[in-house]
Amino acid sequence: MSNSLELSNTVRRDVLRMTHSARKSHVGSSLCCVDIFAVLYHSIANIDPKEPEAEDRDRIVVSKGHCAAALYATLAHVGFFPVSKLAEYCTNGSPLFGHVTVGVPGVEFSTGSLGHGLPFAVGSAIAASRDDSDRRTFALLSDGELDEGSVWEAALLAAHHGLGGLTAIIDRNGLQSLTTTEATVALEPLAAKWEAFGWNVVTVDGHNHEELKRVLELPTTGPTCVIAETIKGKGVEFMENQVLWHYQPPSDDDLAKAIRALEHEAQQ
Repeated sequence: MSNSLELSNTVRRDVLRMTHSARKSHVGSSLCCVDIFAVLYHSIANIDPKEPEAEDRDRIVVSKGHCAAALYATLAHVGFFPVSKLAEYCTNGSPLFGHVTVGVPGVEFSTGSLGHGLPFAVGSAIAASRDDSDRRTFALLSDGELDEGSVWEAALLAAHHGLGGLTAIIDRNGLQSLTTTEATVALEPLAAKWEAFGWNVVTVDGHNHEELKRVLELPTTGPTCVIAETIKGKGVEFMENQVLWHYQPPSDDDLAKAIRALEHEAQQ
């Protein structure tokens, strides 16, 4: 892909096709973090798809494991495995499970049960620090996942160790399983909570590639939390900000309508 915007538009179309074909859920949760993946894998992370196990590679830990379709499509389009393999998503015998799973080239850690990714990422960042390595660790979390106590335990440990190579990215779409995050367990003031735990905090438009690049480019003297404000179902107007698309796969008509809209956008 020539740029991250082209990558994100292509990945959105593949997410729709994959969830439609497999009759699987979490299309909205995948669409909202596509831009974050596109920027990380296209412009930020030091990862070579030809050497996915290189010791000095940056680590990207996807804690919100239900956005597997978006991650797999991104990995395929940046060269970790053939794009044709995406047709096997959630089919019998395929490694492309419905939640992020080790065994897929480029995947660092299996996730699904929420709250596990940040603790793993903290361990990765501590190891890098002890090895005097410049490699960075990025962890993508959902906002609903912040209800898990393990997230905050890991946040305390990261600040204690001053992990400048660690960046947590919160996919802040404001929705979780049944309703809004604030109606479930209120998170606000979210930035102040992370600051109180000793983190650097930056809030950005999670669909603005230039903003994402700017805040993700350089490590800091301590752990950084990027609160990426996103729209669940981003890019497909009738899916945006709707809890329904946390569960429902696109129908034939939904798929055709959504693909037309994204193709039109790509031509603009």
